[in-house]
Amino acid sequence: HVHIIYSQLTKQWYQRRVRGEIMYEDDKMWPAPDRIGRQELEIVHKNQHICFNTSKIGSLVDVNSSKDPDGLRAFYYLVQDLKCFVFSLIGLHFKIKPI
Repeated sequence: HVHIIYSQLTKQWYQRRVRGEIMYEDDKMWPAPDRIGRQELEIVHKNQHICFNTSKIGSLVDVNSSKDPDGLRAFYYLVQDLKCFVFSLIGLHFKIKPI
């Protein structure tokens, strides 16, 4: 039953967050990775495959000062939401006790 819950949660999260926002963005105008670091996100779903690559984002100040603040903001919030989602799933996994 837990696998079904995870599967449904992942499907819903993808439909609401990924498909509706980030799949239409382009990272060409985002800051290039530098000596400070890089952030990468690769999404593969069915026949869609998209990769994003940018420098480390320290705060929304970095996002707002970029050449594409709207696209980078969508990426920034997606990554933050993805982190929260994964940590929630991990927490849920360890809280559920089999009968």
